[in-house]
Amino acid sequence: MSRFRDIVGQEQLREHLENAIKTDKISHAYIINGERNAGKEFIAKTFAMALQCESRQDTEPCQECHSCKQAVSANHPDIKFITHEKPGTIGVDDIRRQINGDVAIKPYSGPKKIYIINEGEKMTVQAQNALLKTLEEPPEYAVILILTDNVGALLPTIFSRCVALSMKPVRDAQIKKYLMENMEIPDYKADICVAFARGNVGKARLLAKSEEFDKVKEEAVTLLKYINEMELNEIVAAIKKISEYKFDVNDYMDILSIWYRDALLFKATHDANHLIFKEEIKYIRKVADRSTYEGIEMIIDALEKSKQRLSANVNFDLTMELLMLTIKEN
Repeated sequence: MSRFRDIVGQEQLREHLENAIKTDKISHAYIINGERNAGKEFIAKTFAMALQCESRQDTEPCQECHSCKQAVSANHPDIKFITHEKPGTIGVDDIRRQINGDVAIKPYSGPKKIYIINEGEKMTVQAQNALLKTLEEPPEYAVILILTDNVGALLPTIFSRCVALSMKPVRDAQIKKYLMENMEIPDYKADICVAFARGNVGKARLLAKSEEFDKVKEEAVTLLKYINEMELNEIVAAIKKISEYKFDVNDYMDILSIWYRDALLFKATHDANHLIFKEEIKYIRKVADRSTYEGIEMIIDALEKSKQRLSANVNFDLTMELLMLTIKEN
């Protein structure tokens, strides 16, 4: 179901959209900016569904009318998701064909005609300039929603013609409550998902449902427990195994970072209650006892640098060998 009350921790953004519906002051274009998997599409779908609903209850879509049922099944003729043929790019032809060439045709059944452009940062400059033509003189019924995780990739001329709404990181306690109450995730698993999500509810939700995450986490923890007894080639081979999973290497690095943050916290407090990997306290204590504060901080710093190197397409094996040498030396 798509309901405003199911949007977790984005009070300002939610209030803005609900007020627009209440006062009937709908802008012709919005930019929703937020991290990947943060829930931008859920917000856009909820807003679109509410705008088209035949028997809206205050601002909430009723979920029962013909329009809502069409929206839920992604078959609403007046809610259009922009697709693109080339992976990684939304081209000028995609915009001309799916928006510019369609927007003059009046809505089929709803009061509005809504276009949702996911991954808006992938629009080429030519595609954005083509979209600009529609943004400058939109029909009264048109609403364009541009979803992006990199608002800087949009032209200033696009930005100035849209209402820009930014998603904020959600408090850990709010995400944990959501996971435990709505998804029935046990306490200890919710803590781990929250630590990785870093304020991103959508990411926490994905991790909570992911069996792969559990497997990768177990493999990473096993590596970290025995890393000091292992040869470098064994360590690199163990890390290479993660490429068998459809798992983002940055998330793998985050597992390692959280382990060493736990070690740093335990070294400072000797209190296991606030650790993420509290069930591994025996091994966390070993790291804390063996390493200095500076040594653990060097490892955390090296993990961040490794993420940056991998983002810049530096050789995977070389990056990992450098990282593991830093870990073994500290």
